[in-house]
Amino acid sequence: MTPVKAVNHIGIAVRSIDAQKDYYQNVLGAVFEGVEHVADQKVNVGFFRIGDVRLELLEPSDPSSTVAAFIEKKGEGLHHVAFEVADIASRIDEIKQAGLRMIDETSRAGAHHMQIAFVHPKSTFGVLTELCEPARGDS
Repeated sequence: MTPVKAVNHIGIAVRSIDAQKDYYQNVLGAVFEGVEHVADQKVNVGFFRIGDVRLELLEPSDPSSTVAAFIEKKGEGLHHVAFEVADIASRIDEIKQAGLRMIDETSRAGAHHMQIAFVHPKSTFGVLTELCEPARGDS
């Protein structure tokens, strides 16, 4: 199986990016990179960089979003870990051939112009895992 390239980001479900911004910037020293609205996922994503890894604060923009459901069920906190891959379509095929369950059978558009796909947490020992392939030149 092809190894992942790196940890790309860690997704954290939050009720409010603004309410947590001070902690990430002033306590942890993360560099705030901005907020992006991802309409099809019904979230606002706040980007913070620490070294080579981004933290993505996922704020529901609609009560019907999966992030809103996650917060309702589990509360705020760690949502997923995202691993960068070189060829997401091939990686999805490898994972399915290995018998793991995918949430996304094909990749879809994500924040920062990435193609993304999620592996079901029942196949990854309870950790929601995201595969992401940055647009060329964006990693």
